[in-house]
Amino acid sequence: MAGFDNLNTDFYQTSYSIADQSQQSYDCGGSGGPYSKQYPGYDYSQQGRFVPPDMMQPQQPYTGQIFQPTQAYTPTTPQPFYGNNFEDEPPLLEELGINLDHIWQKTLTVLHPLKVADGSIMNETDLAGPMVFCLAFGATLLLAGKIQFGYVYGISAIGCLGMFCLLNLMSMTGVSFGCVASVLGYCLLPMILLSSFAVIFSLQGMVGIILTAGIIGWCGFSASKIFISALAMEGQQLLVAYPCALLYGVFALISVF
Repeated sequence: MAGFDNLNTDFYQTSYSIADQSQQSYDCGGSGGPYSKQYPGYDYSQQGRFVPPDMMQPQQPYTGQIFQPTQAYTPTTPQPFYGNNFEDEPPLLEELGINLDHIWQKTLTVLHPLKVADGSIMNETDLAGPMVFCLAFGATLLLAGKIQFGYVYGISAIGCLGMFCLLNLMSMTGVSFGCVASVLGYCLLPMILLSSFAVIFSLQGMVGIILTAGIIGWCGFSASKIFISALAMEGQQLLVAYPCALLYGVFALISVF
């Protein structure tokens, strides 16, 4: 056993001691170890130095929200076309293209056959007045016990189409379909008076025939006067009044019979 102890002692003999381990240190930030590489832009002089909280620079608080980034631009509010208040806005009828003054002027021109027509006003495609007059004509026929709304609108459409073709052949400037429908619709106003008389008394006698002939002439003369003024067709009023009288004669037949 003594020999074995000597062998074991010789086997574990080394120059390393625990005292040497306590004195050994690793150079992490110096210049002699593998970890001594320094990177630019970092201040190694303040490494391991304690900084009080009151000397630290305050960070800017985050003002945004999650999933809602801050807008890079401020949207501009569209400026209203007519102003910021309701007083600067145009009337509703003007926005719809309904001019009550022009409607009144056209109605007076039809009611007064000898009045000179204004060509600038009559050349407008205003269909508000003609629609009202067509409804009024059908309503007066309904009061007389005649449900003829389909005939009124059907004859009006065919008559406007025929006059549109005829006036484009006769005039040098040409005319639109809306203008023809507007003029013929306004000149239907005397026919409303005839259908109103048919509600009160019968028009199949001599008085009714004379009254019907006068209303047909009134409508045809007013329509031809407006067409001549709007299309500058001097000397052709009788040529225009004849087909207009034929058209209004059909409406007169509906009123009488």
